[in-house]
Amino acid sequence: MSSSFGRLFVVTTFGESHGPGVGVVVDGMPPGIAVDAADIQHQLDRRRPGQSALTTQRSETDRVEILSGVFDGVTLGTPIAMLVRNTDARSQDYDKLKDVFRPGHADYVYMQKYGVRDHRGGGRSSGRETVGRVAAGALARAALTTVGVSIVGGTVQVGDTKALKRDWEIAESNPVRCPDATAAEAMAAVILRARDQKDSVGGVVEVVARGVPAGWGDPTMAKLDALLGAAMLSIPATKGVEIGGGFGMCALAGSQTNDVFDGEKYLSNFAGGIAGGISNGAEVVVRVAVRPATSIGKPQTAATAEGGTTTIAIEGRHDPCICPRVVPVAESMMAITLADVWLRQRALRGRAM
Repeated sequence: MSSSFGRLFVVTTFGESHGPGVGVVVDGMPPGIAVDAADIQHQLDRRRPGQSALTTQRSETDRVEILSGVFDGVTLGTPIAMLVRNTDARSQDYDKLKDVFRPGHADYVYMQKYGVRDHRGGGRSSGRETVGRVAAGALARAALTTVGVSIVGGTVQVGDTKALKRDWEIAESNPVRCPDATAAEAMAAVILRARDQKDSVGGVVEVVARGVPAGWGDPTMAKLDALLGAAMLSIPATKGVEIGGGFGMCALAGSQTNDVFDGEKYLSNFAGGIAGGISNGAEVVVRVAVRPATSIGKPQTAATAEGGTTTIAIEGRHDPCICPRVVPVAESMMAITLADVWLRQRALRGRAM
């Protein structure tokens, strides 16, 4: 199983949804960078369950334990291991699903690949795995801050409801994490309606990196676009990625989508901050399509391990819309990717880069 991401800034996550805990090992974090455990905890608090009526009510505090690699608040340059213990897993909620392959889940394919699976909450394929990504992303953010890079994100679509504004300052002030206050209210109503119907709804998350200088990334196989695509699509429940103008450019002419550079700034950003696989100095803009959550209370037909089908209604505590909690995860994968390409560029051109 591939649980590692990156070449110089290497992130390896571990743990299952209903095991003793989940966590991450980060190798390649530069030494001498200030790391505040409270900053890591802040990012984990943004991802954790039970934040509002719009998310799962699983009550995990997600307290991070830094096991290695940091001393007196400064990174040592050695591997940093972080652990978050599971404290509110209710494995009995999944007893009836031990021999059932839930629709939309990875149950069947896991069994075909490994011949064994942890049926409790999805095991390794659970969104709980992303705890490690967010903890690692907090470290990546700390490293990127030293070169002036910052990252913001939010939910820009839920169902058919879209955000028309990008006021990133208010994204954290509403439970949907939407950068449009008016759209946020409408999105919340859509999510609550899906919850009341024992169903779920999907949406789109947008992440923006500011301050990325020109020159990060590579022109062929390791294009920054490709790395970001792989990073975002590795997040559970993601099914599509757009960079800059994305699919909308397909209906436009080249004269409309070519970004003009006046020597100081780009007058548009259809390229999403990336040209020829390399950052061009504009904001890096990525949108991620998030499918509706697969665990729903509405009765569904499911296959059984013995053959045939049965009808199930998945019990337990689940998100009617995953988007609000995907936001910090997508931000973290942006940070992890950028930290890796920054270190690779620094190795190529020197510390000044």
